[in-house]
Amino acid sequence: MFPTSSQCKYWMFSSEDELNLLREKANNKHIQLYGKGMNDPWKGDFFLTPDEEQVMVKKYEIHLRDFCKRFLPPMPRCVIGTSFHYFKRFYIKNSVMNYHPKEIMVTCIYLACKVEEFNVSIQQFVANIKGDREKAADIILNNELLLMEQLNFHLAIHNPFRPVEGLLIDIKTRGSLHDPERLRQGTEQFLERVFLTDAILLYAPSQVALAAILHAASKLQENLDSYVTDVLFGKDGKNRLAVLIDAVRAIRSMEKTADNTPDKTYIRTLEKKLEKCRNLENNPDSEIYKKKMQALLDEDDDLYNAITVQNQQKNDSALSMKVPSSP
Repeated sequence: MFPTSSQCKYWMFSSEDELNLLREKANNKHIQLYGKGMNDPWKGDFFLTPDEEQVMVKKYEIHLRDFCKRFLPPMPRCVIGTSFHYFKRFYIKNSVMNYHPKEIMVTCIYLACKVEEFNVSIQQFVANIKGDREKAADIILNNELLLMEQLNFHLAIHNPFRPVEGLLIDIKTRGSLHDPERLRQGTEQFLERVFLTDAILLYAPSQVALAAILHAASKLQENLDSYVTDVLFGKDGKNRLAVLIDAVRAIRSMEKTADNTPDKTYIRTLEKKLEKCRNLENNPDSEIYKKKMQALLDEDDDLYNAITVQNQQKNDSALSMKVPSSP
C-alpha cells in the first residue's frame, strides 16, 4: 500500500520549492568542498549553478526515456517508471558535478530491471549501449551499490500504471463513458511526459493516474466530472474532493512544462563546463579514478589471499588431528 510505503514516508515532498532548496544545498555542498581557495567570481565561472545542474538532469531524463524505449528486449513500463524515480531521487541530494548523469542514468535503469524482475544480464544490458561496452559494464557495476546507498535502500516503487488500470476498469464497470479503452493512448502519452517533471515526487500515484485519465478524456472532448464527483468519491468523499481537484490541476499544469528544454547550443556549453568541473575521483577516464579502482582491486585480492591462507591452515590442522582410540 502506497500510504505505508518508504516512497510515501521518505520520498514525497511538499512543493517544488522544497525540492529546489534540497538541490541547491547539494550544489553548495559540492562547491564548498571542491572550491576551497577559489574566490566567488572564480567559483561562479568554474562550477555549475543549481539551475544549470537541473538543465543537465533534464537532458539525461530525456536520454533515459529514449534509451528505455529503444531497449531490446522491449522494456516494461514499470521498469521505465522506476528508473525515473531512482534518477530523480539521486539528484535531490547529489550534484551532477560529483556524479555524472550519463553514468548514474544507466545504473538506475539496470537496477530498476533487477527490482522490477525484468531479467536481463549485464551483457544483454550493455548490448544496448553504444561504444565501449566492457567499460560501460564496469561503470554500472561499480556504481550500483553507491546508487542503492543514496536511495537509502528504498527500492520498492509505486508507479501510476496500476492505478490507471484500476480506474479504467472502474469506469467500464460503474461509469457511463462509451468505450473507455479510447482513453488509453492519451493516458500513456500523458504519463510519458509527466515523468519528465517533478510530479512523481509531489503527488501520489493514484493522483497522477487520475490526472492522466482526465487529460485523455478532455482530449477526446469527453467529460468525466460526474464520474469523479458522484461515482469515484460519492457523498462520503466530498470533503476530499477539493484537495484532489487542486492536485489534478497542478499535475496537468506540470505536464505542460515537459517540453521546456534549452537549445542544444546552451546544453553543449554546459556539457563542456561540466567536463571541467566534475569530480575527477568519480570520472572513469581520470587517472585518479583508475588508481582508486586498482587500489580497491588490490585490497580485494589481499583479502581473498588472506582468507585462502586461513582456510588452508584450518584444513591442514584438521587433517593432522589424531582421532583418539576408543577405551
